Amino acid sequence: MRKLKNSELDRLSVNDFKLVEKTPIIIVLDNIRSLNNIGSVFRTSDAFLIEKIYLCGITAKPPHKDIHKTALGSTDTVDWEYVENTMDLVEVLKAKKVRVCAIEQTENATMLNDFKPEADTTYALIFGNEVKGVAQNVVSACDTVIEIPQFGTKHSLNISVSCGVVIWDVFSKLK
Repeated sequence: MRKLKNSELDRLSVNDFKLVEKTPIIIVLDNIRSLNNIGSVFRTSDAFLIEKIYLCGITAKPPHKDIHKTALGSTDTVDWEYVENTMDLVEVLKAKKVRVCAIEQTENATMLNDFKPEADTTYALIFGNEVKGVAQNVVSACDTVIEIPQFGTKHSLNISVSCGVVIWDVFSKLK
């Protein structure tokens, strides 16, 4: 086997990315501290044609050199918007019939492997702060909570890893 060159990967141009049909997934970052995590989420969102990213609370906004370092230009492709209050955004999304899902560990959470997204539905996936997770008032306002099953000694995954795992899983189930 021979590794492919970047020129052989047949990737979309920025203009083509803007025009192509997006995956009906919206990412909400609720008070994310790490600029590298934010950039990584942008990059993953570009890879799976995510509809939009909302940056909420203390989550930093592009342009920023530390976001750019991991985003590698995906802040120019993926639509994004800053909304100060995550609860306000949840209300707006629900009014638009978007199914709002916190990615968190809660009582009665749906395990990611058991989550079955419905066709013709847009999903907003909320990822929370690296220490405190998704705020409880936001969790309480969500339509559902999805938990990533874990089997080792640690209680959580890095936010950018969690985002990659969940996006891939939901993307593959929708496609």
